[in-house]
Amino acid sequence: MTNSAEAKMKVLIVDDHPVVRIGIATIIDTQPDMTVVGEVGSGEEAVVLYREHRPDLTVMDLRLDGMSGVACIRRIRSEFPGAQFVVLTTYRGDEDIHQALEAGAKGYLIKGMPRQFLLDAVRRVVRGETYIPPTVSEVLAARKPDAELSGRERQVLSLLASGKSNKEIASELRIAEITVKCHLSLIFSRLGVTDRTQAIVVAVQRGLVHL
Repeated sequence: MTNSAEAKMKVLIVDDHPVVRIGIATIIDTQPDMTVVGEVGSGEEAVVLYREHRPDLTVMDLRLDGMSGVACIRRIRSEFPGAQFVVLTTYRGDEDIHQALEAGAKGYLIKGMPRQFLLDAVRRVVRGETYIPPTVSEVLAARKPDAELSGRERQVLSLLASGKSNKEIASELRIAEITVKCHLSLIFSRLGVTDRTQAIVVAVQRGLVHL
């Protein structure tokens, strides 16, 4: 006869705010078919705990100290390809969503959504389905086909958002200043903006950079 505890879905919680972790754990542990096997505040700790507990699903925040949530998902899935993730975050930009799903997450929720969304997401993703609420789907649907930035363009945009001048960006990346200007021209075009300030605003809104 199968032990009821063994039959429960094992859930790992990763969030850098202890109060949030406690709240999520309380929601999960009140369900008869779920149990929390661990909760940690960093991606590095999550990798260690995942190896130890092999949860059925991990609820993952994207904003973590050190290793990001997306990087953590990729790291765990490189070792455990069948690992299942539901992202629960404040990040709602199309790039955030795109990166998380590309890394392997099968659910994406915004903090503040009804608790039932989280419970439905856990159950459906463990069954092998995806769970993307309409509000998240709408953001993805609005993503432009040419919205993807190259790795170098992301570096330039990140340094721009940190307040660096073209000369400082060129020095840090060890490229010519004219090359920086060319990158910025392409970035402005892809973001649909005409100046540096607009580029930073749109980049933050989309989740291309986080200030």
